Amino acid sequence: MARTLVIDTATAACSVALLDGNRCFTERHEVVGRGHAEQLVPMIADLPEGGRADAILVDVGPGSFTGTRVGIAAARGLAIGWGVPVAGYSSTALIAAAEFARDPALDRLAVVLEGGHGEVFMHPYSRPLAADAPLASLKPEAARAALAGRRAVGSGIRWLGDGIDAREALPRAAEVMLLPSGFRALPPSPIYGRPPDAVPQAARA
Repeated sequence: MARTLVIDTATAACSVALLDGNRCFTERHEVVGRGHAEQLVPMIADLPEGGRADAILVDVGPGSFTGTRVGIAAARGLAIGWGVPVAGYSSTALIAAAEFARDPALDRLAVVLEGGHGEVFMHPYSRPLAADAPLASLKPEAARAALAGRRAVGSGIRWLGDGIDAREALPRAAEVMLLPSGFRALPPSPIYGRPPDAVPQAARA
């Protein structure tokens, strides 16, 4: 059966998994905060047969600018070296899918991730997995107001204050098969969540 290597470094987690068809048979998952570049290659090498697979899936964000790029660069490099296809998935979609699987009574939620610059990335979803609005980068007070009774799930909930239905969560590579197939077919290009802070002069012109 075809094997898939899953790489997830878009958030504070550094997470890899090997899938055999739709079944995860081994994973490595650590919350590292920073230093994904140093952690990722040894984690992949520690997998059976060095993580060698017939296809690669990678988290394309949103999340950490550096972490997202580290994962995509590794996925692209391995795909070229092994001669296999690579596709992406969104960190917010995976967190939402995992939360819906964890709580069958939950109908809607909002994934809230650390966004930097005093903002959070917010993406609302409903069951069955569907985005109810585009991804947005918001000030915490605006994100809290936009919850509209939804559960907040993700790494950015601490910015929203108390008195809301919230649960901290990070994406886990081993859970990627919770995503419908269409959510696992994104281009392996980064989703940053907001425009870059620095714009090249040519782009300004």
